[in-house]
Amino acid sequence: MRGDALDFYLALGYYRMQQELFTCHFVPFDGRLYTAHWLRLTMSRIAWGPEQRRLLRRNARFSAAVRPFRLTEEYEELYTRYRAAITFDAAPTIEAVLLGGEAHNVFNTYAIELRDGDRLIAVGIFDHGERTLAGILNFYDPAYRQFSLGKYLLLLKTDHARRLRLDYYYPGYVVHNYPKFDYKLFACPAATEVYDSVSGLWVPYSRETVAAQSAELLADWLPEDLRGMA
Repeated sequence: MRGDALDFYLALGYYRMQQELFTCHFVPFDGRLYTAHWLRLTMSRIAWGPEQRRLLRRNARFSAAVRPFRLTEEYEELYTRYRAAITFDAAPTIEAVLLGGEAHNVFNTYAIELRDGDRLIAVGIFDHGERTLAGILNFYDPAYRQFSLGKYLLLLKTDHARRLRLDYYYPGYVVHNYPKFDYKLFACPAATEVYDSVSGLWVPYSRETVAAQSAELLADWLPEDLRGMA
């Protein structure tokens, strides 16, 4: 996929799933429907706060390298250990997340490898557009849970996009009243925008904005036969 084409669709609230692009407004968890709200960070407005600087200092002992994505046994083995330790549903393999049985990757995909000496402890996978970066998947060694490596990879991806002078980093979505996805706000809430799928505009993120968007989606967009699940 051409980089400018990926930029275009990301700006419309689309995202990668395997070898296709999709969007959604509602997601099911625990027998309920919640509203999804797509995010992006404006690189020109990024500024680290005390929490971010503290995490960067704490994890500076680990080496980080950005390289073109290549699916390896080392990656899959680490993902298997990560998946066994998490408390939410995840695809069985990295191949299932990114390729879905296809032989060729149509996206321009890279990985940030994080190592403690020679030991691979975390991987952050992302796609490059022409002026954008889209975060796709983070996974890490459960033995290093205390280092907040998921949030750390979010900072590393943000910093990579900023160093390349890109315009936006798209980390995915948050879910109203379902905080498991709120870590995507960690890098810099002041630089974060949320997509208003009704107006088609990106607006500054706030919890109040997301709550208002959620109420509008539930009232006007959710089919009547599904409203009992909300």
